[in-house]
Amino acid sequence: MKNIYLFGFFIVTIMLSSCGKGGQGELVGVYNKKFRNNRVPLGMVYIPPGRTLIGISDEDINNSQSSPSRMTSFSAFFMDQTEITNAEYRQFVNWVRDSVAITMLGPSGAPNFYKAQPTGAQGQASLGGARNIDWKKVGNGSALWSTKSNGLGNKLTDMYYSGADAIPGRNEIDVRKLKYAYSYVSTDLAAEGRKDPAKKRQDFIVTYTDMPDPMNPNHHPSISVYPDTMVWKIDYSYSQNDPMVKTYFNHPSYDDYPVVGVNWEQASAFCVWRTRFYESVAVARKQPLNARPEYQLPSDAQFEYAARGGNVKTKYPWGGPYVRNTKGCMQANFKVGRGNYSDDGGLYTVNVKSYFPNDYGLYNMAGNVAEWTITAYNQSSAPMLLDFNPNYTYVAKTGDSKYLKRKVVRGGSWKDIGFFLQNSVGTYEYQDQGRSYIGFRCVSAYPGTDISYRN
Repeated sequence: MKNIYLFGFFIVTIMLSSCGKGGQGELVGVYNKKFRNNRVPLGMVYIPPGRTLIGISDEDINNSQSSPSRMTSFSAFFMDQTEITNAEYRQFVNWVRDSVAITMLGPSGAPNFYKAQPTGAQGQASLGGARNIDWKKVGNGSALWSTKSNGLGNKLTDMYYSGADAIPGRNEIDVRKLKYAYSYVSTDLAAEGRKDPAKKRQDFIVTYTDMPDPMNPNHHPSISVYPDTMVWKIDYSYSQNDPMVKTYFNHPSYDDYPVVGVNWEQASAFCVWRTRFYESVAVARKQPLNARPEYQLPSDAQFEYAARGGNVKTKYPWGGPYVRNTKGCMQANFKVGRGNYSDDGGLYTVNVKSYFPNDYGLYNMAGNVAEWTITAYNQSSAPMLLDFNPNYTYVAKTGDSKYLKRKVVRGGSWKDIGFFLQNSVGTYEYQDQGRSYIGFRCVSAYPGTDISYRN
């Protein structure tokens, strides 16, 4: 009798299992592995979906009429709470530095810093390339760059300035060698050529490489990642800013200040690196590569939506119409009056968490440094834009006109007058130009409707 019960239980289990796997011809779907989807990335804040009035709703001293007021809807996304700091950008620079150094040494020169690979058919392990570097062993790079017996610093002389370029008695990294190479599939190119049967996937891949193919329009030179510290001198004639040239990016006093001297191309490369830096974590957690959507620069409209902090027709991110609060203190870092730069607490830039955040918890959405957006600058684009998640993009090539290289810059900076701090005001800069008053922050789309919903 006991055996009969066990046999019956076994049959029922098989039937239920087969039903659950699509047995008996029923459509049950194929579901992805579930994981926590409501975690806010470190250093970011959640911007909820909504609808608001964006565009000029106050003074337009330029009389450009390029940003008419219109109701616009936005999906949810995450945004960096502050501008990217010198310390955060330095993590990117050091990663590229270590990657270039280890790749230069190769598996034979730095075997301890490469992952063990399966042996190939010829009995030799196929090692090489940045993707095979064991970053856990690299750590902060101290073991790699050490000149002691267990370090490889003595083998990395090619990474330093040498000959007439070197200053006697100093070992300084040749920052010209710190270049980031990457590839990605361009959805713009894919949309353009999707109906062309002659097109292949390779026609939609944009590549930044040390050796670009001059015959391939999608090939570009790799991105030099080190900030242009000379902007502190070049941007201002007849001004004593040499100390900022020599200290701003590398002195510990400025670690939590916004990185500057980074052009749009470098900021975009940072977003790609940040995306792939997290992908390795997702793989270790057995999550899909797109567990966290890719990091990008915010669009022009996204920046304004986030800056308004959920308020409608407000002039500044803090909500009020005045640059001073009720105690008479300045609420942002900008050019006060006719040039009282220090009246707001900082002559140049200030700490990224200076002043009060807006109602979304975002700091310095006006003032301190202006910020790159992903949007191409075109004064006639407004009538073409949709009323949800509007954006206009174009990635200019090296040979393009300078007018095609203009990108929208938002927020105003420490050297700008109060007009440029308005939520609705934007200007432009060329994508290959770094400035001492332009930084950036990243966004990442929220994969769902609202973080408070349960899928």
